[in-house]
Amino acid sequence: MRAQIIGTGSCLPEKTVTNDFLSTIVDTSDEWISSRTGIRQRHISVQETTVSLSTEAARRAMEMAKVTAEKIDLIIVATCTADTLVPSTACLVQNEIGAVNATAFDLNAACAGFVFSMNVVDSMMQAGMCRTALVIGAETLSRIVDWKDRSTCVLFADGAGAVVARAAEGGVLGTTLGSDGSKGGTIYVKSRENYNPFVTEQKPTDYLFMDGGEVFKFAVKKIPEAIRETLAKAELTADDIDWYLLHQANARINESIAKRLKISIDKVPMNLDHVGNTSGGSVPILLDEANRKGLLKSGDKVVLAGFGAGLTWGVMILNWA
Repeated sequence: MRAQIIGTGSCLPEKTVTNDFLSTIVDTSDEWISSRTGIRQRHISVQETTVSLSTEAARRAMEMAKVTAEKIDLIIVATCTADTLVPSTACLVQNEIGAVNATAFDLNAACAGFVFSMNVVDSMMQAGMCRTALVIGAETLSRIVDWKDRSTCVLFADGAGAVVARAAEGGVLGTTLGSDGSKGGTIYVKSRENYNPFVTEQKPTDYLFMDGGEVFKFAVKKIPEAIRETLAKAELTADDIDWYLLHQANARINESIAKRLKISIDKVPMNLDHVGNTSGGSVPILLDEANRKGLLKSGDKVVLAGFGAGLTWGVMILNWA
């Protein structure tokens, strides 16, 4: 039995922030941001939290799947911006939705987190360890971004996407995961440093750092390679795929990936123009948007691909239910 997605949901914060607004707080412009990234606006949390966004996305996915909370036996939340170090976001979501029979935990693989989480679910379903899973990708990146740094504050945003997956004969056709810790300094956020009776100096909190050029070079090289590897495992060609749902980091990255795979950009839907880069939330938010627009048809072959800090990358090919 493999994981098959039977319902999707997403939730974005109410507050919308345009490029024009950002130009009033940092040295930038709508033209500068949109021409380099494809982003024109994003959603930023004011009252919303990672838990509240996750919970609402989960409820919408469960409603579509016609699955009650009691039927869920596994919850994984992919996030690098949890509201609490402990308990996990997944446990807090479990409580909010009343999934009393579920095992719940978080997974942090940054922008590849959702695809990593889907791989965990697929593996557990193959092993017979769960039957119905709730997989969520959620971030409130606005809390870790330096709003005086135009190289990062124009990119990142908040939001959550969720899917309900059920063990089925169809579903996943192939997967590839990878990590390169030697490039860990390319994107990072430091946690609170040692503070105890033997370390008296309390250092200020650091914000997110990213070497955008290195990320670009990594993504346009590694992701086509990983997609080709996964296609080979599934005994498919690039042309056999109906949709490529890629992490929404940068429009130029996704255009370059499409070019290297020699596929039409029409097969690569993008929503970062109005959503921005939501890291772990990126792929499931896009998936839900595509699903609710009616793009995904039963039997379609779909690639999910995430890539980001770690450095990490993950690809999954599945049959749409």
